[in-house]
Amino acid sequence: MLKVKTLRCEHFNNPIGLGCLNPRLSWHIESDNLHVIQKRFQLQVSLSAEFENLHWNHFTYSDQSILVRYEGPPLESGQRYYYRVKVWAQGAGDAEPEESAWSEPAFWEMGLLYEQDWKAKWITVRERSINKDFNARSPFATTKRFAIEGKVNKAVIYATSLGLYELNLNGQRVGDAYFTPGWTDYNDRVQVQTYDVTHLINQQHNRITATVGEGWYSGYLGWQKRKDTYGDTNAILLQMKISYEDGHTELICSDASWQETGSAILMSDIYNGEIYDARLEITEEADDKVNGQKMMQEMQFPLRHLVAQENEPVKIMNRLHPVELIHTPKGERVLNLGQNMVGWVEFKVKAPAGTVLKLIHGEVLDQEGNFYRDNIRDAAQEITYICSGNGTETYQPHFTFQGFQYVKLEGFPEGISIEDFTGVVLHSDMEPIGVFETSDAKLNQLQHNIVWGQKGNFLDVPTDCPQRDERLGWTGDAQIFARTASYNMNAASFFRKWLKDLAFNQMEDGSVPFVVPDVLKGVFADNTGRTTAAWGDAAVICPWTIYQSYGDKQILAQQYDSMKAWVDYIRIQGENEYLWDTGLQLGDWLALDSEEGSYFGATDGTLVATAYFAYSTQIVAQTAKLLNNYNDFKTYQLLHEGIKVAFVDRYFDETGRLTSNTQTAQVIALHFDLVPDQHKKKVIQELVHLIEKKHMHLDTGFVGTPYLCLVLSDNGYADVAYKLLFQNDYPSWLYQVERGATTMWEHWDSIREDGSFWSTAMNSFNHYSYGSVGDFMYRNIAGIDLIEAGYKKSRIAPKPPINLTSARGELKTPYGPLKVHWQIVKNEMQFEVDIPHNTTAEITLPCVAEVEEVQRRIMEHYPSITNPPVNIPPELAEKMGLEGKRDIFNMNEEKGLTFTLGSGNYTFQYNYEHPTRVPVHASRS
Repeated sequence: MLKVKTLRCEHFNNPIGLGCLNPRLSWHIESDNLHVIQKRFQLQVSLSAEFENLHWNHFTYSDQSILVRYEGPPLESGQRYYYRVKVWAQGAGDAEPEESAWSEPAFWEMGLLYEQDWKAKWITVRERSINKDFNARSPFATTKRFAIEGKVNKAVIYATSLGLYELNLNGQRVGDAYFTPGWTDYNDRVQVQTYDVTHLINQQHNRITATVGEGWYSGYLGWQKRKDTYGDTNAILLQMKISYEDGHTELICSDASWQETGSAILMSDIYNGEIYDARLEITEEADDKVNGQKMMQEMQFPLRHLVAQENEPVKIMNRLHPVELIHTPKGERVLNLGQNMVGWVEFKVKAPAGTVLKLIHGEVLDQEGNFYRDNIRDAAQEITYICSGNGTETYQPHFTFQGFQYVKLEGFPEGISIEDFTGVVLHSDMEPIGVFETSDAKLNQLQHNIVWGQKGNFLDVPTDCPQRDERLGWTGDAQIFARTASYNMNAASFFRKWLKDLAFNQMEDGSVPFVVPDVLKGVFADNTGRTTAAWGDAAVICPWTIYQSYGDKQILAQQYDSMKAWVDYIRIQGENEYLWDTGLQLGDWLALDSEEGSYFGATDGTLVATAYFAYSTQIVAQTAKLLNNYNDFKTYQLLHEGIKVAFVDRYFDETGRLTSNTQTAQVIALHFDLVPDQHKKKVIQELVHLIEKKHMHLDTGFVGTPYLCLVLSDNGYADVAYKLLFQNDYPSWLYQVERGATTMWEHWDSIREDGSFWSTAMNSFNHYSYGSVGDFMYRNIAGIDLIEAGYKKSRIAPKPPINLTSARGELKTPYGPLKVHWQIVKNEMQFEVDIPHNTTAEITLPCVAEVEEVQRRIMEHYPSITNPPVNIPPELAEKMGLEGKRDIFNMNEEKGLTFTLGSGNYTFQYNYEHPTRVPVHASRS
């Protein structure tokens, strides 16, 4: 039976508070048939879930089932819209398309779309207390009482702040989002959150309270200990719309009539932690006596800066139970969460009033087993709680987060146990969409580390590390990890929001800052050194990656001017428009072939810059073509061709060797298709030779590592790629696993073989960049890749490593789940694949021992395979009795059998011919 399921609006499930005027709608198709393709669809939008009166009724002949743009009448602020879909789809053996029933209805709800919709005022307190120890302003709280007269049909709050805020309505926390309104460049954009609070409204007396902390707006940011990046006055803006059953509405708005109220939070800062005095918690009645006469002050801030929430908010995503309570050699009590995590510790305690408790957070223990936090630098990462003495007390922080695995406990009574503590994990609420598992436990742990590195660093923006006095949105880190991130989680909205800030922060000349939001302005002398290749290229590579992964062409349109501006900026650097050979270049950052004490790898920084120049220019040309801008397409296509010629002239010698003889130089030249055909064999052999010289180990840094294994595999050296992947001594990915890592490290030797540390200056144990190898693992081991954007056409082509017996990969594509499971039992390959409906897949069965027999069995079990056109030699078709049928099979040199299938579930079993293994040595010619 044909069904329509999993309706989504702008990648979200039933979102409220949308700000886009033409939201896009998607759905999945379910069917028991094979080769199912949508032929037409009907999409209805109504103001009621019963669809009595249609707001928009759209019928069209199309196979589009993702991101269908709403083109109905203009949408109204605060209005909820219901939608449903039916499709006509044709599968194998169907003479005519089958008609589905209507889907279950879904909805979206608009936020406040226009400046004039706002009646609320920005408000702040008249005076702020200062915590002298940290030179931080204490959070403030403000409250409003209101009465309800009549039966409430619906109540919705629209809120934002300059700083971070939490809301409480009638003693209950409003919503489950944290660190709202999120981190944007407040000079341009401030996000607004929408909450349906109908269930929290009392029949008569009500009280709403807002608490506001400094957060990213005015708290400490960066290692320069800067404050007040966007301003020095925190404020709240709140508007509640109450709709009654009799049809009238009422607004509760923040203004000067709101009262200041007490707060037990004495200090709360992202880097430094929080100080909370539970003795200051007082009842509403007592609070009215103390603060009842302190009124709030209105202030001016542009309403035009307000935008609806664009990405998934930060939420509590996991709760971890500690694994042990340690007494270190120094006599400290240290809690071990068993996982390097980001969030905070929730605890319960019973102690006399005034007892001071401290929780100090760190990532690792030192060589002697003592608590260690020197790598945290100047971020205090400390929670101070002063007990009220009122029985058992439970606490968790408010406007701060920590990156840690270990917590030193000070001041706690002797009777505490690990059951009194819970690790609360927070990150952006992106849907997990990828699964990668193999028969190797250490490789599975590596995947675990990659995912947890993403969790810890995708907290509203893609940060470089979540623990020390940095936690900034480094563009290069995001760029090299974007594809892996898009396998693990649905990162479409996460990147869409962040890339808007990148465009806002882009300088007038087109250069892109190191970090977004850009809080490093002025850090470098004379504003020089604020951009570099690979980092600034995030402006181009990230939107392209999101388009490829989710089929979302709108992100290309959104970022197109920014993408062009970046390439145009590079073009005017130096005397040769086809080379980028000027200015500061970070190059292959943190590569192991760097000089002692240097962060810069040995690869020529201008070679790296010019290679990325070529890659970004090629992407801009492709983007221009997709957006039907053919003049730009020709311009950037010609520019790309010129860069390729200039690259060869500058960076290859007369013998066809790269002038920068490093692993990374060979890798990026090959990956960015900058090597002339006649030199490719020499360059890939030189890469293998350089790996051999390191005793089959890598020495790449941030730039070379993401593409290293992919380049080897794509050029016939998958065995070398796997040799690198499965190494477990230094330097390697599994070396970190062997040392007990639960997230990715910033350095290959963050912990050295003797147990000492690489450095204290820059040594994060939760830094996702080298987790970019996850892209290779999904593509080559699970075998999941794309041919057409959004996986409209997929490529299923695993290359089983000799030391694995099974692997399973799953990906929730925009069209539905794509699944691959292979296992080798003795010499038999058991291969199962699920292809989402309304898509096709090119499948390659690896290492087929008996080609003709496998082809015959495939034809017998899946006769509908003849629908998609693929090639088969005529003589083989005649031998198989397939004369007159479409050509369907291809073979490659590794005896991989390739063919195209439509949607459905398929199982293949065949004799597996293990690849012949020869010594890895590559001859040099």
